Amino acid sequence: MERPAPSRPVPLPLLLLSSFSLLAARVNADISMETCCTEGNQMANQHRDCSLPYTSESKECRMVQEQCCHNQLEELHCATGINLASEPDGCATLPNNSSLETIFIKKCCHCCMLGRAAQARGQTCEPNLMISYQCGLVFRACCVKGQESSDFPRSDGGDLQDPAKIPDEEEQEDPYLNDRCRGGGPCKQQCRDTGDEVVCSCFVGYQLQSDGVSCEDINECITGSHNCRLGESCINTVGSFRCQRESSCGTGYELTEDNNCKDIDECESGIHNCPPDFICQNTLGSFRCRPKLQCKSGFIQDALGNCIDINECLSISAPCPVGQTCINTEGSYTCQKNVPNCGRGYHLNEEGTRCVDVDECSPPAEPCGKGHNCLNSPGSFRCECKAGYYFDGISRTCVDINECQRYPGRLCGHKCENSPGSYHCSCSAGFRLSVDGRSCEDVNECLNSPCSQECANVYGSYQCYCRRGYQLSDVDGVTCEDIDECALPTGGHICSYRCINIPGSFQCSCPSSGYRLAPNGRNCQDIDECVTGIHNCSINETCFNIQGSFRCLSFECPENYRRSADTRCERLPCHENQECPRLPLRITYYHLSFPTNIQVPAVVFRMGPSSAVPGDSMQLAITAGNEEGFFTTRKVSHHSGVVALTKPIPEPRDLLLTVKMDLYRHGTVSSFVAKLYIFVSAEL
Repeated sequence: MERPAPSRPVPLPLLLLSSFSLLAARVNADISMETCCTEGNQMANQHRDCSLPYTSESKECRMVQEQCCHNQLEELHCATGINLASEPDGCATLPNNSSLETIFIKKCCHCCMLGRAAQARGQTCEPNLMISYQCGLVFRACCVKGQESSDFPRSDGGDLQDPAKIPDEEEQEDPYLNDRCRGGGPCKQQCRDTGDEVVCSCFVGYQLQSDGVSCEDINECITGSHNCRLGESCINTVGSFRCQRESSCGTGYELTEDNNCKDIDECESGIHNCPPDFICQNTLGSFRCRPKLQCKSGFIQDALGNCIDINECLSISAPCPVGQTCINTEGSYTCQKNVPNCGRGYHLNEEGTRCVDVDECSPPAEPCGKGHNCLNSPGSFRCECKAGYYFDGISRTCVDINECQRYPGRLCGHKCENSPGSYHCSCSAGFRLSVDGRSCEDVNECLNSPCSQECANVYGSYQCYCRRGYQLSDVDGVTCEDIDECALPTGGHICSYRCINIPGSFQCSCPSSGYRLAPNGRNCQDIDECVTGIHNCSINETCFNIQGSFRCLSFECPENYRRSADTRCERLPCHENQECPRLPLRITYYHLSFPTNIQVPAVVFRMGPSSAVPGDSMQLAITAGNEEGFFTTRKVSHHSGVVALTKPIPEPRDLLLTVKMDLYRHGTVSSFVAKLYIFVSAEL
């Protein structure tokens, strides 16, 4: 948006304007950067087109003209969008195309409508951090209805205010200056100012810590608040979790996005190998090839589709009546009447239809001899001897019966040993003979306490097992040895700092000072000495918590400066002192803390204002404290610059970094200094 030039000194913000500021040093001394930028602005105002040829002979001047033209053209389009937002359904009247003009107009129109809506609902005019920087400016401007704010919004690096205010000039107060949740307030994630107090809360997947402002990740896998199913393992992530299937689906199945196994239809997808004369039929996990040709009754098809005769005599249970034999034929079978063939001890009956037993003991035959009884049996006969003996027809004597061989497995439960005329039973190790003299019953070895800890009786033996934290000895199988959980391959992941083995378990410990053991008994939580009051800072010092310790901080404003806030010094008005105008307008102190294992490159500080004036340029530099080259500065957009950590800091240390910002506006240069106290703490 275009704004008239102010009649009094304008606040000079810390703002990265555009990438052409680095070209200033290379432009010819006879060519004014202000002139080049003014020509670019005029081209945007007069022609509304930045693609026209630039006439300057200097390459750098043409680059400046093009950037200033595009910047002014965006401001003009944005002003059109803000004006449309004041009309009913003004944003809806824009054409539906993707031209740059329509995109910028629609963007500013929508951002302004969001600001008006926030004001109408009584919400804060501080824009949400998720929207773009330019959208946030339009949002706030429309929310406060064009009311000019004299304060700079809190940037990522801290709250930087206007350094050029005239103290005796009365200014209108920002209605959102007293919002304690402004810029996030003391809370690490979500903040709500109820009027009586500031209430902090956390995003989903986090829980509020005991200090009431910090949030820590909830391990859903440990707390059991996940919804992973059987066969899936829970993997914790920052603020959430994910479920991972433990085994593959197997051949014929594919894994879906929701971790389920879905059958692959090989017939529909065309990945089957059925011949042309076969039809593919899908089954779960596979498929079948069915031949198109159907065989007649009495035949079956093989895997190649050939018709093979069915042998009904083998495949059908008793296809023929009793006394008849089944004969297979091509496609059928026939039944043929049997002629009995009697074996030894049998003969045909008078009708010749069946075999009947021959009674070898009938008179006058005496096959057993004197002193023995002949007993007929089907197909044979036997001679009676005393119990435990049998009649030998060759020697015609009674011979001992080996009951263990004649009735294997039927006399004794375990072992059978023959004896003259009888037998006796015995049992295997771990069993004893029952009162019936034949069966074997299990012996409960655990009654004699053979194990060092726990004993389980099993059939015929026993099994020793150990309590949790112990393992069974490989030497004797009965002694329980302590498991050193800290020495296991996964022992390094049990405790976040140090693992101490104890009999049957383990304990986690934390450094002797600055940490306490978390409720889960494994992680170490930093003790905020500043909140708990266990620091030794004096009344004139401020306590600043760092990982595992704290620092007592205090500062005094240098000469020619006055303190305007807890961590800010402002330059006093310059009178006759010639050196005064060269001094920075403001010196602000910031405190940062991070561990030595922080991943590089990492942005640790950001500087930028809330608005810009066409033609502005700025330079950002580290003037002190970077002798070892850990940090660097760079511009990231038109309106912001950052200080980044470029190489790891190997050990804990305290650093003081001085960052200077030079802002060029309307031919004048204003400087701002940020003093960064950086405390690098040790990693656990």
